Amino acid sequence: MPHPGNTVRRPSSAERVVIVSASVGAGHDGAAAELERRLVAAGLTVDRFDLLDVLPARLGRLVRDGYHRMLVRAPWAYQRIYSSTERAGGGGPVARALLRSAEERLLRALPADTGAVVSTYPGASRVLGNLRLDGRLTVPVLTYLTDFSVHPLWVADGVDVHLALHAVPAAQARAAGARDVRVCGPVADPRFHPVDAPERAEARARFGLPPTAPLALLVAGSWGVGPVREVARDLRDCGAAVPLVVCGRNETLAGQLRADGIEHVHGWVDDMPGLMHAADVLVQNAGGLTSLEAFAAGLPVASYGCIPGHGLTNAAALDEAGVAAWIRDPAQLKHVLGELIDGPRGLLQREAGLALFADGSDGGPAAETARICRADIGPATPLTTGPAIPPTTRRTTRPTARRLATTTALACAVWAGAVGTAVATTESGPGLMHAIGQGLDLDDLSHAHHTGHVSHGGYAKGRHA
Repeated sequence: MPHPGNTVRRPSSAERVVIVSASVGAGHDGAAAELERRLVAAGLTVDRFDLLDVLPARLGRLVRDGYHRMLVRAPWAYQRIYSSTERAGGGGPVARALLRSAEERLLRALPADTGAVVSTYPGASRVLGNLRLDGRLTVPVLTYLTDFSVHPLWVADGVDVHLALHAVPAAQARAAGARDVRVCGPVADPRFHPVDAPERAEARARFGLPPTAPLALLVAGSWGVGPVREVARDLRDCGAAVPLVVCGRNETLAGQLRADGIEHVHGWVDDMPGLMHAADVLVQNAGGLTSLEAFAAGLPVASYGCIPGHGLTNAAALDEAGVAAWIRDPAQLKHVLGELIDGPRGLLQREAGLALFADGSDGGPAAETARICRADIGPATPLTTGPAIPPTTRRTTRPTARRLATTTALACAVWAGAVGTAVATTESGPGLMHAIGQGLDLDDLSHAHHTGHVSHGGYAKGRHA
């Protein structure tokens, strides 16, 4: 039965798309930014919102910082949460309540002439899907699956269409219950493209890099998380390539690497296309947007020292798709990198990576979104997702421990979409809370310092490179 309150209905002429992302890391916002650019080029009006800005009581910073601290201080806990929500196909009441609290605020922010809404973030898909099922949102809702592996939380009831990068994530989405899944390929900034030898030499000179030595570009996302120091040392010691490390905004990591004797270390880099043009191979640990950018640049990719959760599942999916090598054993590092830099394996992977973008001009996710926006695809229908965790399997906790676990869940629930129950059942809840919450000032929940301009309704458009 339709929910009372605001309703957004499809206009007779639909030429506006709203994109909802989240500034958790950089991959979701990066995909949203490129989708926006392509949709605008196709003649549509685009608004972009950050779901974390829509959460009540300025909880967005708490969510962002909690997720960050979990990856840095307690990666074991993140893996446990990821695995438990993967098995359950959903999550606990705390996370559902948090996402429900964003529904009316997001609905009020949508322009009246919205023709379609696209999510690039699992939590946003859950919010939009609920609005669609309740009848308050009558325009099509799409989820653009930004990764090669699809956690069940990506597949939300009420979402009309799921857009996948490749057949491998498309199959995973269907297995999780998605009905209309379309393989449309990835999006990447057009600055990421193959270059010839003179352009490669110019890029190396611009960054002060060795003119002829093989270079392995090591990236660890905008936060610089994962065993980056160990991986950099492994790259240096194996002798296959000179490590070129990008630490994002993790200045502490950059200092540690320089102290370790790693010569080529960068913090935040605006010219990432230039670094990819200079490199011979990309070594990554999360399998997100940076991998897609490398494919577009014609750079072979290796997954090594992956972070828990989506880092491991993305590595497996990329390996299955044949677009990136997954190196599990340090003893294999030199041999596999050598094959990627100079051998036929590297040529095959370059071809496979570039092939992902072959249909991008007229069949990519932006073009598919534009077609759906301009056509009425009818009402949403519920999807069948995985079973909920039976009440008998949930452990009970003392009230104090439950309050700690609830606070922890609020700090990471939007990313997971439903992780409250998983955190509440973690045996080391107080220790996890200390690891994640240390340094958080709950009395200062002002919006995080990310750049951007204000969109319709006053919510900021995230602009994280």
